[in-house]
Amino acid sequence: MKALALPGEVMLMALLVPTLTAGPRPAASETESIQVAVDTSRSSGSIDLTRYALGQGGLSAQPMISDRIEQVRQLHPQTINFFLQEYFNIYPAHHRFNWVTLDKAIEAVEATGAKPIMNLTLKPKVLYPKIDAQVTDPTDYAEWEELIYQLVKHCNERNYGVTYWLVENEGDIGEMSGCPYKFTPESYLRYYQHTVSAIRRADPKAKVGGPAPAAYENFGSPFVDALTNYAAREAVPFDFLCFHGYNNDPRWFRELIEHMKDKLAAHAQLSRVETMIDQWNIDLGNPNQNPDYQPAFILETTQAFYQEGLTRSSYYQIRDYFVDPKEFLPFFSPPGTAFMAHWWNEMPQYDGLYDNQDRLRPAYYAFRLLSLIKGDQLPVTGTSPYLNALAARGGPWVNVVLWNFPLEGEGKTADVTVQFPFEKQGAVRLVRLNGAASVNNLEQIRNTKIADLQAQPLRLSVRPYEIYWIEVTE
Repeated sequence: MKALALPGEVMLMALLVPTLTAGPRPAASETESIQVAVDTSRSSGSIDLTRYALGQGGLSAQPMISDRIEQVRQLHPQTINFFLQEYFNIYPAHHRFNWVTLDKAIEAVEATGAKPIMNLTLKPKVLYPKIDAQVTDPTDYAEWEELIYQLVKHCNERNYGVTYWLVENEGDIGEMSGCPYKFTPESYLRYYQHTVSAIRRADPKAKVGGPAPAAYENFGSPFVDALTNYAAREAVPFDFLCFHGYNNDPRWFRELIEHMKDKLAAHAQLSRVETMIDQWNIDLGNPNQNPDYQPAFILETTQAFYQEGLTRSSYYQIRDYFVDPKEFLPFFSPPGTAFMAHWWNEMPQYDGLYDNQDRLRPAYYAFRLLSLIKGDQLPVTGTSPYLNALAARGGPWVNVVLWNFPLEGEGKTADVTVQFPFEKQGAVRLVRLNGAASVNNLEQIRNTKIADLQAQPLRLSVRPYEIYWIEVTE
C-alpha cells in the first residue's frame, strides 16, 4: 500500500530507469529571448486540471490530514487516493464490522471537498490467520466477498461519494511497499475477480481497477499484462488501469502513459478503460534538492498527464507521517515492520506537500497554481521545449502559469515578454513562486494596468525551474 510503497519502488526503479541529475543545477549560462502571447479572444476548449489530484495514507490509522483540511481544500482536489489498510481493523471477528476509525479518516478526506479513491489493502486476521505476505487467498472467499460487499454498502450509506475502487497496491513487491500481499499474476487475478464481484454487487455503478504495480522493466509489468489480457478475455469488470511512477524526468511519465494506452489499445473490448497514476512523484531515492525543482517538476509532469490524456492522478502525498510499528505488527512480519519504520521514521523524506515536521513545501503552491487552470482554456503561443505555459479564463480573471523546466543539461534562462494582444483594459498582477523563501513563497513582482503594458511591457527573466503566475483582471 504505497503509503509505504515508495521505498521498494525507489530501489527497484533506481536499477531499471535512469534519472536526471540529483543535485541542484548551476545557474544557466545561456539566455534566450522569447515572445509569449496569450489569446484571450477565444477558447480552445474547457480545462480543469484538478482531476490531477492527491493521495494520502498507508502510514497510520489516524486522520493524517485532519489539521490541514482548509489548506488542502484550497487546492480543490477532485479526488484523494485513500489507503484502506488493516490497521483500521474494520473486520475484527467473523461477521462483525467496525467502521469507527475508518469513518474518521474518510471524513477528513471528505472535508477537503475531494472524493476518496478507495485503495483496498486490508488483510483481516480472521481470514488470514498466518502473517505471511505470500498468502494472498483468504481462508474463505465467500466471507471475503461479504466483507467487501458490506464495506462498499457502508460507504454508499454514508454518502462518501466513492466512485473508484482500486484492488490492491504494489502487490508485486509486497511488504517492501507497505502492502501485506505479495502476489503472483495468477493469484492477483483470482483475488481481483472475487473482490470486484463483491464491489459491483454492492454498487453496480462503481468503477473498479488495478493492478498498481511498483516495478517496471522497459515499462513492462507481468501484472499489467495479466490483468488487461484477462479482462479482455473473460469480460470481468475493469474500468481503469492503474499504475505508479517515481522518476525525475517528466518524459518518462509520457512514455509510461503511452505504453499503458498501447496495452489497452491491443484489445477492442478495453477501449473505454480509463488510465490512472494513483502514485507519482520525483525519484525519492535520488531527489533533486534545488528548492525550485519539485514545483516545476509537478507543473511539467501534470502538463504531460493532460496532453497524454491521462484520466486521473494522485500525487503521493499530502503529508509525510511517522510510522508506529505497533500498528503494523498485527499484520506485517517483523522484518517488514522494521523496514517500514526505518524508511519513514529515519530516512529523509521528500514526498509530502507538508514534511513530517508539518512544514509546508513549495510543492504545495504548484498545485495551488494548477487549480487556477480551470474554465476556458486560452491559446498560448511562443513557448519552447523548456519554457511552457498554461492559461485559462475563470469568471473575470485570466490566469497564466509559466515555468522553465530544462529537459537536457543545465538549461537556459528565458528572457520572456508576455503579451495580451486582445486585452485593452483591466489590471495585471505578476507573481513569482520562490521555493527558497521561508515565508511568502508567492512573491508579488508587479501590479499594473493593461494600458500601461504598451509603454512598459511585461518582461521577466525566467531561470531554470522558476515559475511565474500572471493574473489578468478583465
